[in-house]
Amino acid sequence: MAPGKSERRKRGRWEQYNADFNADENSQSSNLGERNNSSDKDATVPKAASHNLEGQTMITRTDDFGAKDYRHEMKLKPDHVSRPLWVAPDGHIFLESFSPVYKHAHDFLIAIAEPVCRPEFIHEYQLTAYSLYAAVSIGLQTSDIIEYLERLSKSSLPKGIIEFIKMCTLSYGKVKLVLKYNRYFIESRHSDVIQTLLKDKVIQQCLAEDKPAIEVPQTKINVEKIQIPGIQQQQQETKEKDDKKPNDVPEDIESYYGKLDGDDEDEDEEAIKNLQLLTFEIRQESIEIVQKRCIELEYPLLAEYDFRNDTFNENLGIDLKSSTNLRPYQEKSLRKMFGNSRARSGVIVLPCGAGKTLVGVTAATTVNKRCLVLATSNVSVEQWRGQFKLWSTIRDDQLIRFTREARDPVPSGSNANKPIVCISTYSMVAYTGKRTYAAEEAMKYIESREWGLVLLDEVHTIPAKMFRRVLTIVRAHCKLGLTATLVREDDKITDLNFLIGPKIYEANWMELEKAGQIAKVQCAEVWCPMSAEFYSYYLRAQIGRRLLLAVMNPNKFRICQFLIMYHERRNDKIATKPRRNIIILKSSCCWNFFRIFSRKNDPMLI
Repeated sequence: MAPGKSERRKRGRWEQYNADFNADENSQSSNLGERNNSSDKDATVPKAASHNLEGQTMITRTDDFGAKDYRHEMKLKPDHVSRPLWVAPDGHIFLESFSPVYKHAHDFLIAIAEPVCRPEFIHEYQLTAYSLYAAVSIGLQTSDIIEYLERLSKSSLPKGIIEFIKMCTLSYGKVKLVLKYNRYFIESRHSDVIQTLLKDKVIQQCLAEDKPAIEVPQTKINVEKIQIPGIQQQQQETKEKDDKKPNDVPEDIESYYGKLDGDDEDEDEEAIKNLQLLTFEIRQESIEIVQKRCIELEYPLLAEYDFRNDTFNENLGIDLKSSTNLRPYQEKSLRKMFGNSRARSGVIVLPCGAGKTLVGVTAATTVNKRCLVLATSNVSVEQWRGQFKLWSTIRDDQLIRFTREARDPVPSGSNANKPIVCISTYSMVAYTGKRTYAAEEAMKYIESREWGLVLLDEVHTIPAKMFRRVLTIVRAHCKLGLTATLVREDDKITDLNFLIGPKIYEANWMELEKAGQIAKVQCAEVWCPMSAEFYSYYLRAQIGRRLLLAVMNPNKFRICQFLIMYHERRNDKIATKPRRNIIILKSSCCWNFFRIFSRKNDPMLI
């Protein structure tokens, strides 16, 4: 027994796991999609997304440094100099930012791929299943994506890339999630798709009634273009600027870009009219399960809201002020959201200071229905309220705050169905404990109403277990997420694809910085060593207390105070939410810094 014990002690847990992993590696590599079926993360990834393009591509040549050599697999076109990008067999796309076709190619790649790295001259993107879902959701067809990539590429597209694009895009858009009269329905004009969903055991458990799909009378298809408030003047100015610039863009790319940048869908309207609409109802509390399961079945749900033909919900009656003007990137993000005469659910990513709030206010005035805004803190609620009053014609009685500090009365009596804009926090709506009578009445109002639009500020917080409950409580036709950092430490950011929708638009902060539309960033890291006595106490403290001691390091406080005083003497503008340009604090300990600065009579942290 002794040798066995010593052998086990020599072999750590990693060695044992590594040996078992290597022993089973060959059998597991044949089925990448089933390797981690018990994992929550992999359970939400469709089969198309689990395919590894790089693993399927046979690359036998490498250079002296081990880098992949694609010269034999990717033959250059005769006019490759005028083409702006390379499409590698593993799904990576490399774009020349100095190309005269950069503007056209950049807008296209943002729609179909995820940005990986964007330095000054060469930008890298990655094709993923979710990014291709997003491309189809904004109106791009499979043939459009393949054809335009072929036109932009310096070499012919690899066959594996073409197959991957077809696999990820052909099934998207066939199934829609619709909210009608406070009830959720799954709709499709493809009978085979409906039958596939109804035969699935997971979806069967989510049905509101145990009934087969039914036929619904035809609804009018509205193809009139949406006029987003505040962008008509901007579009005219942009067109005049483009007309003055010399045209170095190849003719085929220029003409095809105009086709892709249009607002109309490419679907055959007559063929659609000849198909019957099939639908079945699902329970409200099972929406997340159905959305997740449909992605696994390769039929992601398309959430669109035809708000102009919605006669059930009364119009809010607000508009942007005549003095409100949108910047080009704001206008472009809204055109992606309202591109096919409907409001699409999804996520818009804009850097800090780029005007995400104005985008949300403009979306609310465009939909012009009952709107719910969810923020992360009471301070953000007040900021949203101020921005609505600043940019729109909304009245005070149409703005309702629902927080612990401010609870405006909700409409009641004869005004119970009056449309409003309600601004609250995630924690306030998701709270499951006992509430006061006024708070309980406000929650009943939120839960019982159809919301035309739900604006989710800092949407990357939604995948948290507590916050995602909000989406099952609130009945919403359209959900728009706004964030500057589409990243989470727990790798649950992909859950947004079925909780909210695909990424609609993402702006490049470096381009906005060059254009002077956001402030230039200079990052600095300041190390704050502890004194010997303080460090000795830190080492003897418990783990939970060490975090507090690390944040309340006296040297860190002194350096922070010095930096603020230094910039105040220079009359520099200092951010107040919170001071991420000076020091990054753990959110649970920010209050300690706030109390210390308050004692100094200096409101540095807000």
